[in-house]
Amino acid sequence: MEIVSEQVRIERRGAVMTIVIDREARRNALNEQVALQIIAGLDQAEADRSIRAVVLTGAGDKAFCAGGDLQPAADGTPFTLDVANPRHYVAQLFRRMDACRLPLVARVNGHALAGGFGLVCGCDMVVARDDALLGASEVKVGIFPMMILPYLLRVVPYRTLMELCITGEPMTAAQAVEEKIVNYSVPAAELDAKLDWLLDRIVNKSPTGIRLGKQALAKIREMSTDSAIEYAQFMLGNMARTKDAREGFAAFNEKRTPNWTAE
Repeated sequence: MEIVSEQVRIERRGAVMTIVIDREARRNALNEQVALQIIAGLDQAEADRSIRAVVLTGAGDKAFCAGGDLQPAADGTPFTLDVANPRHYVAQLFRRMDACRLPLVARVNGHALAGGFGLVCGCDMVVARDDALLGASEVKVGIFPMMILPYLLRVVPYRTLMELCITGEPMTAAQAVEEKIVNYSVPAAELDAKLDWLLDRIVNKSPTGIRLGKQALAKIREMSTDSAIEYAQFMLGNMARTKDAREGFAAFNEKRTPNWTAE
């Protein structure tokens, strides 16, 4: 199944939904319409209990996402904000990605720079072609990667982060694997095979366990250790009462494959 909008394409294959930024001529650059359509795609995926993973990628083989679409507004800058309603579309997108309870996998088909690198870091897992460039190039146009910093800080080692942000020079996906920023990097011809290998290992697990686990992780990440432990014991007790957990326990004892129902 394929749903096409003006700048984002949504494809469905089995239990996996793929959201494709479809602006190849603009190197899949991010603008407000793209951001809102990705948000809509995530909403659609979460509303369908048969979807067990979401892939985010770009069209073509040149760029995953080259960052924000640097088209100047009337004031000469591409970064305008309504001071009466300061809710930038990039902030909306990252908040929605953060709240997504489905596994979110980046398929890095080409370069991921600036905001595109932020999208990569905002996903749960990453499979990339080994020659793709990843980096925070904002300093080259006189700014700093402010909007993506919270997500870079989660996954990029501090000294590597400082070098990326201050020099603006990118690294290859192969190098990013060594830094634990990317899960897997492979030659371009092997990208989809490696992605499918990873997805197969995701979609055969309990969707309920993953959904509640991601919800808990988002909360625990912001808590003190003591608060996190207090919260975790209640979440674990709640998860153990789900149908999927009862099925998982039964399947383990009976030495058979679980039949997950996402309940």
